[in-house]
Amino acid sequence: MAKQRESRWVKAVVSRIVRFFLWFVTKPEWRGTQNVPAEGGVIIAANHLSTVDPLTVAHFLYIGARRWPTFTMKDAVMRIPVVRSVASSTGQIPIKRGSTDAVKALHEAELALTRDGASVIFYPEGTCTRDPHLWPMTAKTGVARLALTSGVPIVPVAHWGEQHILPYGEKKVSLFPRKRVTFNAGPPVDLSAFEGKPLTATVLTEATEAIMREITRLQAEIREEEPPAVPYDLKRARIEAAEAAKRDEHESDNGKNSTEA
Repeated sequence: MAKQRESRWVKAVVSRIVRFFLWFVTKPEWRGTQNVPAEGGVIIAANHLSTVDPLTVAHFLYIGARRWPTFTMKDAVMRIPVVRSVASSTGQIPIKRGSTDAVKALHEAELALTRDGASVIFYPEGTCTRDPHLWPMTAKTGVARLALTSGVPIVPVAHWGEQHILPYGEKKVSLFPRKRVTFNAGPPVDLSAFEGKPLTATVLTEATEAIMREITRLQAEIREEEPPAVPYDLKRARIEAAEAAKRDEHESDNGKNSTEA
């Protein structure tokens, strides 16, 4: 029997607060809720637009798909006393990025999926998209690894609209008028081509790309636009920006030396 991970009364209170707030500031539109299994472990893989979208994703999953949302949460967030208490009482999973504890957190997520039958939400990109047009970026391979090792279905979910409430990197929240926030969930991603294979970097990268293609396709349906042929690569963009800065610094030094001469 699946383990009950949450406090029922805390869950009831938190869900009512979030529902009231989001119905007050958003106009939700939910598509594809039937693609989320009614029970059993499931990975929800979503794109990341804004720091407010964990609330809207949770709203979509709990009200639209009738599944309790479980997140992996940054340890820094879990250190906030009230947040820590609420998160622990609602079954959320703390994770320390860039440490051996991240592996432990993925193990706990796998237990939540396979032992407890939880619905666990992941942002494969690892952070809010930096794509100039807000398309999903290239992603980390942890979610693909978890899907292949656990054997649970991975449902792709795309959403659009939270950037009008709070764009990434900004502090000013726009609550009124109510913003249209649209969700689109697809059927579980077919990863059968990768099952039974050694989890090499190539296999994990290809599986991750398959997951992100589905998320991007679903967002393209919402936006009614053509996505880029090649997703934005944040790591490469940072390397190119650093190289450009070095070139500019070098040219500036050369110009200064020429003037002094």
